[in-house]
Amino acid sequence: MASNPPGPCCATGFKHEGTPLGEVKNVNVNTYIVYPKDTKNPEKAVVILSDIFGIYINAQLLADEFAANGYLCVIPDLFQGDSVSVNDMESGKVDLPAWLSNHLPPHVDPVVESTIKYVREELGAKRIAGVGYCFGAKYVCRHMKDGKLDVGFNAHPSFVTHEELGAITGPLSIAASEIDTIFTTQLRHESEETLKKTGQHWQINLFSGVSHGFAVRADLSNKHFKFAKEQAFCQAVNWFRQYL
Repeated sequence: MASNPPGPCCATGFKHEGTPLGEVKNVNVNTYIVYPKDTKNPEKAVVILSDIFGIYINAQLLADEFAANGYLCVIPDLFQGDSVSVNDMESGKVDLPAWLSNHLPPHVDPVVESTIKYVREELGAKRIAGVGYCFGAKYVCRHMKDGKLDVGFNAHPSFVTHEELGAITGPLSIAASEIDTIFTTQLRHESEETLKKTGQHWQINLFSGVSHGFAVRADLSNKHFKFAKEQAFCQAVNWFRQYL
């Protein structure tokens, strides 16, 4: 594995506050869509492949930020109505291993594929970036080929295999956390060796003093955590400006 399977740290963190600017439409599955302010016909799009909480406020606010930087942004419901509830996770009602067994590639890949097709054919995007947080990072790697996703950004990835990472055919940037039992130091170094063999442009930025999930579920009252989250977002945007 290039990153370990999701664990309890994938389900911890803080809920952010704000009012999402986009709308949820049913496009095979529920899909959050937000456009840049000045155009309804952007040629560049970002598809966020979420953590286990799916379409929730933190992911929506991140999508809005991508839109504010000029990209059409879309979040498909990878879990088809079965995303993990923040409240249920906090109260200990979720059996994560059992839940994960219902959301394997045969279940998730068709959602990603239909979303990419929709963004290209119906929404008119000519270039598409994939953004994967935790769980979603695996599917950015799986779909960075065959004319699907053109470029990728992953933050604190989980469940990615070396075969998936080694098969990418576009540039990939990764935001890693220093404190991480999923994307460990050893696995990060192994991933570097795998990425070298792809012949693609790649980048791994390591953020000190933060843990798995920091790029989407950080405690924003902590200045360092907030800064790291914002810098990870800037890492993604700068990568897309270069390669998308």
